[in-house]
Amino acid sequence: MADLFGGRSQLLVYHFMFGPDYTAGCPSCSAIADGFDGFAVHLANHDVMLWAVSRAPIAKLQAYKRRMGWTFPWASTAGSDFNFDFNVSFTAEQQRAELVDYNYQRGAHAMDATPPPAPVAQFAAMSGTDAASYARERPGMSAFALEGSTARPRGATRRACGGAATTSTPSAESSVGLMGGAATSRRGGIFSGSRASNTRIGKGAGQAGEK
Repeated sequence: MADLFGGRSQLLVYHFMFGPDYTAGCPSCSAIADGFDGFAVHLANHDVMLWAVSRAPIAKLQAYKRRMGWTFPWASTAGSDFNFDFNVSFTAEQQRAELVDYNYQRGAHAMDATPPPAPVAQFAAMSGTDAASYARERPGMSAFALEGSTARPRGATRRACGGAATTSTPSAESSVGLMGGAATSRRGGIFSGSRASNTRIGKGAGQAGEK
């Protein structure tokens, strides 16, 4: 995982809702990504690397990234426990047993409701999946600091798409409010020309390799 820092001492990871069963990224996460795509380079110039991570296979992420015209780096956590370790992905068994602990609360999010609210069902359909599968992924932000060759988690607050996010990473605190709700999505368009790297986080999120 240390490779994701790209020579910086701090790392922000945006947990982008794009599960293995999705055919497209979450519309709300896509609107947020439209916003941070423009300022990721400025964070990098202030010693903070910003990555998006999702559980979908890297080929799906690459194709969607090209469609949206994004340039930020995006990693796949397929086959690892990374998302589960940070409570932004859940199993069907956890759902059925109502054991989804997200953003420091159990079963308190709209995506935990039965039946699913209309917006959840709508976003699931737009992502090419059913509401239950859609709700097994959650958005959030995690922060890390590099100490030697080891990535150490730093405090971060995870909230639903469109809400504010704060982090204890010093440079990030002074640089930007990361998930403002004013972004306008390019979701409907077809774009090309992705320049940034795409990476798959391997087993246990310990290694990263270019794809």
